[in-house]
Order: sequence, then structure tokens, then C-alpha cells
Amino acid sequence: MAGQITLKSHRFRTEREASWRELEVILKAIEGRGMKSLSDAQIVALPRLYRSTLSSLSVARATSLDQGVILYLESLTARAYYILYGSQVSLGKRISTFFLRDWPLAAKALWKETAISAALTLLAAVLAFILVKNNPDWFYTFMPDSMAAGRTPAASAETLRETLYHDEGADGLGIFASYLFSHNSKVAMFAFALGFAFCIPTAILLLYNGFILGSFIAIFSEKSLGFEVGGWLIIHGATEIFAIILAGAAGMHIGKAVAFPGELTRTESASKAGGAASLLMAGVVIMLFFAGLLEGFGRQLITNDFIRYAIGLSTLTIWVLYFYGPRRKEADT
Repeated sequence: MAGQITLKSHRFRTEREASWRELEVILKAIEGRGMKSLSDAQIVALPRLYRSTLSSLSVARATSLDQGVILYLESLTARAYYILYGSQVSLGKRISTFFLRDWPLAAKALWKETAISAALTLLAAVLAFILVKNNPDWFYTFMPDSMAAGRTPAASAETLRETLYHDEGADGLGIFASYLFSHNSKVAMFAFALGFAFCIPTAILLLYNGFILGSFIAIFSEKSLGFEVGGWLIIHGATEIFAIILAGAAGMHIGKAVAFPGELTRTESASKAGGAASLLMAGVVIMLFFAGLLEGFGRQLITNDFIRYAIGLSTLTIWVLYFYGPRRKEADT
């Protein structure tokens, strides 16, 4: 019986292999040098060879021929299908499509999750601000020692002011700012990555980050430096905190899909939700990089409070318009 199958498979391959090889030569030429490398005869032959090979695959599957032949034909037809019907988009086109359409539309689609993420962050920040203002001991509950680095309720107003405008080396706000950026980047990544656990870790991380933000502002505000610390924060925080909020939204989107899968399995629902969430998260990485540039250069080169606010508010406005502003071609997408 096995010998008959082997003989049948050998005969089947011998009768059709020439067309398979011809198709493979054409596909290799396209994959290596593009469609322009084909002759007119090869361009005309490509659809015919694809249909012939597809027919061979159907026969091979129906008659249970050699598995190696079936796998080879499946690979060959898949490559041909992509060449014939797949979108041939250049790298530049893919990048421009991501920035002009995919990323902002992904953010817009997740606006509800973004609103919840922003509300959690704001709620925690306001609560921490009120608690620390009324009882400075709360500061030590919310702010890790490694992040405080001397900027505590016990610090004088002059000391706190100096940290906002001068880089004092290992003891200055520059180290704190770098640590804060690293901390916020980790929060963003974990807020997204842990969203599958029914959104709970994501919500906790957003609250935690809000507590740190509110308690930090509170100690400066207590020394009448609220306006000044706001300028220092907003120049990069408008982008950085927005990025964390979007990362939280992406995590919540997946968590919601896992918690309420509908007619799909939880895995299928999470996989379906992962498309928009992953696009949004790719943009978050870009935002964090941009925020790092703003933090590094803005903190060192710009010390005027009004200019800091102008840059921060302008950046925030640009992001909001970019994500949620009207798009003329949106309906075509």
C-alpha cells in the first residue's frame, strides 16, 4: 500500500513538476529584483502557472499524496498568491500610512479607554495632591525614596527652586528627570503588557503613577512653587504622560476583550483587539522617545516658565488635534 502511494506521488510529481519549477523561477525573480525583471512571456504565464499549481495542490490533498509534496505546493501557492493579490507597498509608503492614518485612527478608536485611563491618572494625582498638602507624611507613602532624592517636604523653598532651573550633577534634578523618564517608560510598557489580566494591573499602574505625580507637585506647591514646577513638568510631561495614558488605554482595550469576549474565545477576542492596541503602542514608543528629547533639551536649555508652558501646551494641542481632529480621507480607510 505504501509502495503504491509512493509510486503515485512520484508519477504525479513527474507529470507536473516542470510547471512548478517554472513558477518558482518567476517568483524568485520577483522576490529578488521585482516585477520589472520579468519578460512579457513570464508576466503572461504567471497567473496560468499559479492556477495550475493551485489545482495540483487540490489534487494532492484529495488523494493524500506525499506530505512533502503538499507542503511544497502550499508554500509555492502562498508566495504566488501574495505576488498576484497582495499589496505591494514600499517601506516609505508603509511608514507614511502609519503616521498619517493607522496610528491616529487607532488612538481615535480607543477614545473611551483613553478617557478612562486619563480619569484614573487625574483622580490619583488630585487625591495625592490633597493628601500631601494636608499631611506631608503621605508624601513618603506615595514617592519612592529613589525618586525623591532629597526633594521632600523637609527641603527648603530655595533648594526646591534651584532644582527646577539648574543641573546640579549627581545631586540635581537631571538625575531625577532621567530616573522619572525611565520610570514612566516602564509604567507605559507594563500598563500595556499586563492589560490582559482584566485591566486590573493597568488600572493600578495608572493610579500609582498619578499618586507620584500629585505628591511631587504638592511639595513644590507647598513652597509656593506650583507654577514653576508645572512649567518644568509640562514641557515634556504633555507628551510623556499622554503616552502613558495611551498605553493604559491599549492595555485596557485588550483587558476588556479578555473579560468580555462575546461569542469568541478569550484568546480569539484578545487577538482581535490586539491589532489596534499594538498600533497604538507602537506610537507610544515614538512619543516616549520624543518626550525624552523634550525633557533632555528643554530642561537644560529653556528656563523661562512661560516658554516652558508655551511649548508644553502647544505640544499637547498638536497631539490632541493629530489624534482626534477631523480627517478628510478617514471614510476611505
